[in-house]
Amino acid sequence: MTQAALSHTAGETTTSLLEETIGTNFARIAARFPDRDALIEAAADGGADAVRRWTFAELAHDVDAAARGLLAAGVEQGDRVGIWSPNCAEWTIIQYATAAIGAILVNVNPAYRSHELQFVVKQNGMRMLVVAPSDRASEYVRMAREALAECPDLRELVFLPAPHTTGGATFEAGVPEAPGETTWEALVGRAGEVPASALEERAATLAPGDAINIQYTSGTTGFPKGATLTHRNILNNGYAVGELLGYTEEDRVVIPVPFYHCFGMVIGNLAAFSHGCATILPGRGFSPAAALQAVQDFGGTSLYGVPTMFIAELALPDFASYRLDTLRTGVMAGSLCPVEVMKRVIADMHMEDVAICYGMTETSPVSTMTREGDTLAQRTETVGRTMPNLESKIVDPTGATVERGAIGELCTRGYAVMAGYWDQPDKTAEAIDADGWMHTRDLARMDADGYLVIEGRIKDMVIRGGENVYPREIEEFLYQHPSIQDVQVIGVPDPKYGEELMACIILKPGAPALTAEDVAEYCRGRLAHYKIPRYVDIRDSFPMTVSGKIRKVEMRQEAIERLGLG
Repeated sequence: MTQAALSHTAGETTTSLLEETIGTNFARIAARFPDRDALIEAAADGGADAVRRWTFAELAHDVDAAARGLLAAGVEQGDRVGIWSPNCAEWTIIQYATAAIGAILVNVNPAYRSHELQFVVKQNGMRMLVVAPSDRASEYVRMAREALAECPDLRELVFLPAPHTTGGATFEAGVPEAPGETTWEALVGRAGEVPASALEERAATLAPGDAINIQYTSGTTGFPKGATLTHRNILNNGYAVGELLGYTEEDRVVIPVPFYHCFGMVIGNLAAFSHGCATILPGRGFSPAAALQAVQDFGGTSLYGVPTMFIAELALPDFASYRLDTLRTGVMAGSLCPVEVMKRVIADMHMEDVAICYGMTETSPVSTMTREGDTLAQRTETVGRTMPNLESKIVDPTGATVERGAIGELCTRGYAVMAGYWDQPDKTAEAIDADGWMHTRDLARMDADGYLVIEGRIKDMVIRGGENVYPREIEEFLYQHPSIQDVQVIGVPDPKYGEELMACIILKPGAPALTAEDVAEYCRGRLAHYKIPRYVDIRDSFPMTVSGKIRKVEMRQEAIERLGLG
C-alpha cells in the first residue's frame, strides 16, 4: 500500500502561525481600525434605543479598564477567573481583559446549577467569578453566593448589570451584601488605581504558549473535564477560520451561538477581531427571529449557527420577509449538518460561501473545514479538509492508519491540540497519545481528495445483529421525507438483535402524524432492512447542550424507560 492510499492528510503551511498573545493581537488590530465598528449588542427585545455599540478604539478602552480593574483586585497571571453568563458585551470585554493580564478565563455553562457550578469552581481553584443577573430561568446570583460560601479558593463575585431593555424579560442584578461581592461597574472603576505601565509590564511577561482558557466538556457521561487552551491554540484557530472565510474589515459577523463554547468565543470573537470585523450579538440566548433581524438591521455578512438554529430560522412563518441579501458566508457547526438544510441555507439565505466546520473543544475547536470554491457536494456531504498547519488521520482499533474510504476513528495533531485537561494528567493521556495525536472518538472516513465524512460518535454507532449501523446515513435519508423537519436516530436495547433503531422525529408544522409503519414503508426498498427504524418517537424538541449538540445519551435513556427495555 502506498502512502497516498492512506487516510492521512496535512493542511496547507503557506500561512504562518501568529506567535503573539491575544492581547497583543487585539491591540494591533484596534490601532489599525480604531473607528470601525467592533461590537454591536442588539436589544433583548429588539428596541432600537437599547442597542449598544463600540468601535475598536472604544472597545480597546473598555478592555483596558477591565484589565486594570482586575489588576487592582489582585488577579495574578495564571489565576482562574470564571464567567457565568449568557452572551453580552461584558462577556467579550472580560474575555479580552483576562487575556491582557494572563489570567485564565474559565467558561462556565449558563445552564449549570449549584452542584455543577461548585464542581467546576473547585476543580480549577477559581479565584473570581463574574456573574450574570438572575432571570426567570436561572437564579445566578443565589447560586453564585452558595459557591462563594462552599468553595474555599473563590474569593470574589462580580455582578454584571441587568441588560438595558425596553420591556419584556425581567432581570435582577446582584447587589453586594457581604465581603467578597462587588459589581462590574465597581471593578472597572478601580482601573484608576493601576497605572497603564502596570498593564504593560504584565503583558511583557506573557507568552503565546501560556494557558489562557479552560472550557469544560459537556459531561454527558461522568464529570466534565476542563480542556485547557493557550493563546497559540485559540488565536491561531480563530484566525485560520477567518482566513478561510475570506474575512476583511468590511465583514459583520452575527453571533447567535453561545460565547461559553468555542463556537462563540473562538470562531466568533477571535476569528472576527483578528481580521478587524464587527461582531453583532442578536441577544442573550438564541431566537431565530432575533438572529435574522440582526442580519437585516446591521448588514450582517456572515451568520453562525448549529443546524437546529438554521432549521428554526428557515421554519419561521415570516422567513421570506427578512432582508438577508447582505449575507455571503457563515459557519454551520456543532453537530452533523443535514444536506437538505445546507441547500436551503445556500439558496434561501444567500450564504453561497457558507462553510462547515468540524472539531471539538480539545482542538480549539476547528480541525477540518470546507473551503471557498468547494463543490456543492463537498460542502453538503463532508466536513471539508484538514485545516492549515494541522494533520488528520483515521485509524482502526489497533492504531493503524486505514485506507482511504474505510471507516475508523478520526485523530488530529498540531498547534490546535489543547495543553491538556486541567489537573487531570491521566485523562489527558487517554485522549492525546505519545505522538501528539488527539483521539476524537468520532467515526469518519476520508475520500480520495482528503475530504472527511463524519459517520457519528463511536458511542453512537449501533450494532444490530452484528451489522454496524451509522445513524448519520439514516438521518440524511429521512430528512428527505416531506413531513420531517428534523430527525435523530438512536439505538435501543433489543433481546434478539442486541440493539434496534429508533427514529426521533420533529414534524414540520401542519404535517400529519407518522407511525413506525409509515416510516418503515418510506424506507423499504431504499434502505437495507437492518437500517429501517423499528421505533418512531414524535417529539417537539430534542434535549441539547447549550452549544447545540444533541444529547443522544439522554434520548436513549428516555426511550429505554418509556418502552420498558431496561
